[in-house]
Amino acid sequence: MLGACETKPKLPPGMHPSVTVGPPLKAEAWKAVATAADQDRLDRLGLAWQAALADAKRGNSGEIAREGKLLLPRTGLPRPAPTPGSYNCRMIALGKATPKGKAFESFKPFFCYVQIEGDQLTIVKQTGSQRPAGRLWEDDDPNRMIFLGSLTLGDEEQPLAYGDDPKRNMAGVFERIGAFHWRLVIPWPQNGTKLNVFDLTPVDFNAQPR
Repeated sequence: MLGACETKPKLPPGMHPSVTVGPPLKAEAWKAVATAADQDRLDRLGLAWQAALADAKRGNSGEIAREGKLLLPRTGLPRPAPTPGSYNCRMIALGKATPKGKAFESFKPFFCYVQIEGDQLTIVKQTGSQRPAGRLWEDDDPNRMIFLGSLTLGDEEQPLAYGDDPKRNMAGVFERIGAFHWRLVIPWPQNGTKLNVFDLTPVDFNAQPR
């Protein structure tokens, strides 16, 4: 009797009763924020790896081999989210920005910091004249997160929000590549190289100086 009195839920116009509606895709959240230009860069990540490594291997194959999984595409592992805290970071730029540019360049180490703001993880480079800062977004691919951020310059105290200045926007893929080892890959960065790879390992405050 009670079942006969129940009202069937109304379906959206044009939807057949046999069509089921699943949960929203995780990628929809970051795609609603990312610019079309940055979505295009991320869509061409595989091409960036291919072109950057092809450039860099001409004369730098030994350096690339020594970096191991850091400079190998498709090596992301499950559970990519980093633990909040301080990290030792460094950046490697791959691929020539100009015909006379460097195809492989490893920069001095620096510190960066991961923290939770609201329900999202953020990453901030703490030192240097150019300091990326941004948020990590969950993706439908369980082996990666999406980074959307901006570049802070000089003596600027607060980073720009993503989208405030399109010329400073940064978009990349964040992955775990080993135990306590992560990387942030920026394809087709606006500085003109083909691929920037940030290497992140946690700072061990308990380590004793030698």
